[in-house]
Amino acid sequence: MEQTVERVTATPAALVLIAQLKQQHGDLLFHQSGGCCDGSAPMCFPREEFMVGSSDVLLGEIGGVPFYMSSSQYEYWEHTQLIIDAIPGNGGMFSLERPSGLRFLTRSRLYADNESAWLADHPAKTAA
Repeated sequence: MEQTVERVTATPAALVLIAQLKQQHGDLLFHQSGGCCDGSAPMCFPREEFMVGSSDVLLGEIGGVPFYMSSSQYEYWEHTQLIIDAIPGNGGMFSLERPSGLRFLTRSRLYADNESAWLADHPAKTAA
Protein backbone atom coordinates (compact mmCIF):
# COMPACT_ATOMS: atom_id res chain seq x y z
CA MET A 1 0.00 0.00 0.00
CA GLU A 2 1.39 3.35 -1.04
CA GLN A 3 1.97 6.05 1.56
CA THR A 4 -0.27 9.10 1.30
CA VAL A 5 0.18 12.45 2.99
CA GLU A 6 -2.75 14.73 3.68
CA ARG A 7 -2.22 18.44 3.13
CA VAL A 8 -5.13 19.28 5.42
CA THR A 9 -6.65 17.36 8.35
CA ALA A 10 -9.22 18.15 11.03
CA THR A 11 -9.45 17.52 14.75
CA PRO A 12 -12.40 15.57 16.16
CA ALA A 13 -13.92 18.85 17.41
CA ALA A 14 -13.72 20.36 13.93
CA LEU A 15 -15.27 17.24 12.37
CA VAL A 16 -18.24 17.45 14.77
CA LEU A 17 -18.79 21.11 13.88
CA ILE A 18 -18.46 20.37 10.15
CA ALA A 19 -21.10 17.62 10.45
CA GLN A 20 -23.46 20.01 12.24
CA LEU A 21 -22.96 22.70 9.60
CA LYS A 22 -23.50 20.19 6.77
CA GLN A 23 -26.77 19.13 8.39
CA GLN A 24 -27.90 22.77 8.63
CA HIS A 25 -26.60 24.11 5.31
CA GLY A 26 -26.01 21.17 2.95
CA ASP A 27 -22.87 20.95 0.81
CA LEU A 28 -20.02 23.09 2.11
CA LEU A 29 -16.64 24.38 1.02
CA PHE A 30 -13.64 25.70 2.97
CA HIS A 31 -11.30 28.42 1.80
CA GLN A 32 -8.28 29.45 3.85
CA SER A 33 -8.58 33.22 4.16
CA GLY A 34 -5.44 35.15 3.37
CA GLY A 35 -6.05 38.11 5.61
CA CYS A 36 -8.23 41.19 5.20
CA CYS A 37 -11.39 41.32 7.31
CA ASP A 38 -11.12 38.01 9.12
CA GLY A 39 -7.37 37.58 9.34
CA SER A 40 -5.95 34.26 8.26
CA ALA A 41 -8.74 31.85 9.11
CA PRO A 42 -10.40 28.84 7.51
CA MET A 43 -13.72 30.11 6.19
CA CYS A 44 -16.69 27.77 5.71
CA PHE A 45 -19.30 28.58 3.07
CA PRO A 46 -22.27 26.93 1.39
CA ARG A 47 -20.68 25.31 -1.66
CA GLU A 48 -22.94 27.06 -4.16
CA GLU A 49 -22.27 30.50 -2.65
CA PHE A 50 -18.49 30.61 -3.05
CA MET A 51 -16.80 30.89 -6.43
CA VAL A 52 -13.49 29.02 -6.40
CA GLY A 53 -10.90 30.82 -8.54
CA SER A 54 -8.87 29.16 -11.26
CA SER A 55 -5.69 29.74 -9.25
CA ASP A 56 -7.08 28.29 -6.01
CA VAL A 57 -5.41 25.07 -4.87
CA LEU A 58 -7.44 22.10 -3.62
CA LEU A 59 -5.59 20.83 -0.54
CA GLY A 60 -7.95 17.95 0.15
CA GLU A 61 -11.13 17.29 2.09
CA ILE A 62 -12.00 17.42 5.76
CA GLY A 63 -15.24 15.81 6.88
CA GLY A 64 -16.13 15.30 3.22
CA VAL A 65 -15.80 19.03 2.51
CA PRO A 66 -13.27 20.37 -0.04
CA PHE A 67 -10.61 22.72 1.34
CA TYR A 68 -9.05 25.39 -0.93
CA MET A 69 -6.38 28.04 -0.62
CA SER A 70 -5.12 30.67 -3.08
CA SER A 71 -2.02 29.59 -4.99
CA SER A 72 -0.04 32.58 -3.70
CA GLN A 73 -0.80 31.61 -0.12
CA TYR A 74 -0.11 27.95 -0.89
CA GLU A 75 3.45 28.87 -1.89
CA TYR A 76 3.94 30.08 1.68
CA TRP A 77 2.17 27.14 3.39
CA GLU A 78 3.16 24.22 1.12
CA HIS A 79 5.76 22.89 3.57
CA THR A 80 3.22 22.51 6.37
CA GLN A 81 0.23 20.32 6.99
CA LEU A 82 -2.83 22.35 7.97
CA ILE A 83 -4.75 21.02 10.96
CA ILE A 84 -8.20 22.56 11.27
CA ASP A 85 -9.56 22.78 14.80
CA ALA A 86 -12.75 24.18 16.35
CA ILE A 87 -12.35 26.24 19.51
CA PRO A 88 -14.62 28.54 21.53
CA GLY A 89 -14.98 32.01 20.02
CA ASN A 90 -16.55 33.92 17.17
CA GLY A 91 -15.92 32.65 13.67
CA GLY A 92 -15.15 34.80 10.67
CA MET A 93 -17.76 37.39 9.81
CA PHE A 94 -18.87 35.47 6.71
CA SER A 95 -18.08 31.93 7.86
CA LEU A 96 -21.00 29.61 8.65
CA GLU A 97 -19.81 28.63 12.14
CA ARG A 98 -20.09 32.20 13.48
CA PRO A 99 -23.43 31.74 15.36
CA SER A 100 -22.30 28.42 16.89
CA GLY A 101 -20.07 29.91 19.60
CA LEU A 102 -17.13 28.08 18.02
CA ARG A 103 -14.64 29.12 15.39
CA PHE A 104 -12.40 27.21 13.05
CA LEU A 105 -8.70 27.69 13.64
CA THR A 106 -5.76 26.63 11.49
CA ARG A 107 -2.83 24.99 13.21
CA SER A 108 0.12 23.63 11.28
CA ARG A 109 3.11 21.34 11.47
CA LEU A 110 6.13 20.96 9.21
CA TYR A 111 6.26 17.83 7.10
CA ALA A 112 8.88 15.18 7.80
CA ASP A 113 11.45 14.61 5.03
CA ASN A 114 9.71 11.46 3.75
CA GLU A 115 6.36 13.28 3.65
CA SER A 116 7.90 16.20 1.74
CA ALA A 117 9.36 13.75 -0.78
CA TRP A 118 5.95 12.12 -1.31
CA LEU A 119 4.26 15.50 -1.73
CA ALA A 120 6.88 16.57 -4.29
CA ASP A 121 5.88 13.55 -6.37
CA HIS A 122 2.14 14.30 -5.91
CA PRO A 123 1.63 18.04 -6.53
CA ALA A 124 -1.54 19.78 -5.38
CA LYS A 125 -4.12 20.55 -8.05
CA THR A 126 -5.54 23.94 -8.90
CA ALA A 127 -9.30 24.35 -9.10
CA ALA A 128 -9.23 24.98 -12.87
